[in-house]
Parts: sequence; structure tokens; C-alpha cells
Amino acid sequence: MIRAFFLSVGQLGDKRIMLVFLKSFALTCVILAAIGAGLWFGAYSLLIRIGASAEVTDLAGVAVALGIILSAWLLFRAVAIAVIGIFADEVVLAVEDRYYSAALAQATDVPLGRSILMGLRSAGRAILVNIALSPVYLLLIVTGIGTPILFFVVNGWLLGRDLGDMVAARHMPEADLKAWRDTTRVSRFAIGLIVTGLLVVPIVALFAPVLGAAMATHWFHGGRQA
Repeated sequence: MIRAFFLSVGQLGDKRIMLVFLKSFALTCVILAAIGAGLWFGAYSLLIRIGASAEVTDLAGVAVALGIILSAWLLFRAVAIAVIGIFADEVVLAVEDRYYSAALAQATDVPLGRSILMGLRSAGRAILVNIALSPVYLLLIVTGIGTPILFFVVNGWLLGRDLGDMVAARHMPEADLKAWRDTTRVSRFAIGLIVTGLLVVPIVALFAPVLGAAMATHWFHGGRQA
């Protein structure tokens, strides 16, 4: 895992990797902005309909703005990983071209439709699972460390699956993925925990999805060569 991390960081300057970062970051910002705008105008329209006073509207506006910021922070991981899923093939290809040429020669490009579907499933799982566990997160706040521990465990598990699938989809039929997941649970969980950690570090979080895809590529091929 350490080797995969440093190799991935070292390749951030690759023009192909940087292009994916720029595209995925821009699309993530657009999606989050659209969600924020929808929440803002939805709340404003509701206040107008119920005839709220100017004072109430102003206070509600502040509350909605804070809610949008919180929502963006909570949704960033899900949206960013979903978006990088669309462009993951480009990251994996760049890493394989530099380090795993033999595997690249046998790889199959993932169709755009399947990449988008995988990304949407990834986002959906992350959002639904974390929403379902939100009461548990709140209850564990009193422990001081229970909430972050559960957050890392849950999202490490989710990310391990998603990142692993991004690479495996190029090298095995979809029907074989389930059996492969069953034999790689521990190592996928480990890489998921690392990327989850990167996603909560300011600034580094912006690069985490691209780093995660690159790390998963090194992990996948390293495991096969072992």
C-alpha cells in the first residue's frame, strides 16, 4: 500500500492524470453547485409561498446557506468518487501504460455507459448507507471517537469496493467480479481506509479520488504479480 501511494503521488504530474483531475474536479464542482442552487431556490420558493416575513426569510437564508455548505461537505466524497468513476479508465490506462505494459495489452476498455452506471451506483451506495447510519453516527457522538471510527470503517468498505471495481472491470468479465471481491476483501478494505483518510484532509481531499484510482491500479496488479 505504501508503494502504491508513493508511485501514485509521483505520477500526479503526468499530463493524462492531471487532465482527469481537472475534468473530474470541474464536474464535481458543477454537480455540487447545481445541488446547492436547487436547495437554495427550493427553500426560497417555499418561503414565498407560505408568506414568510422579510426577517424570517433572511434568517432562513442564512440557515439554508449553512445547510448547503454542510451538504456539500457530506456529499463531496460520494460525488467525487462517482465522477472519477466516469474517468477512471483514463487513470488506470495511464498507470498501466507506465508500469504494467503486459497487463495493458490484455485490458479491455470499459464502455462509457458502464462507467457512468458504476459511478452512479457508487454514489447511491455511499449516500444511502451513510443516511441509514446517521442515527448511529449521532448516538456515537457521546463516545468522542465512535462516530469517526464508524465513518472510516463504513466508507473504507464502500471505497475499497468501488476503487477495486474500477480496475478489475478492465481485466475480467463482470460475472467474475463477485468471486474476485470475495477473495480480496481485506486488502480492498485497507486501500479504502487510506483513501477515506485522504478525503478528510484539506486540499489533499481534492486529489484523493485520482490518487485512489491510481493506487487501486498498483494494488490490483501488485496482487496479481505476487
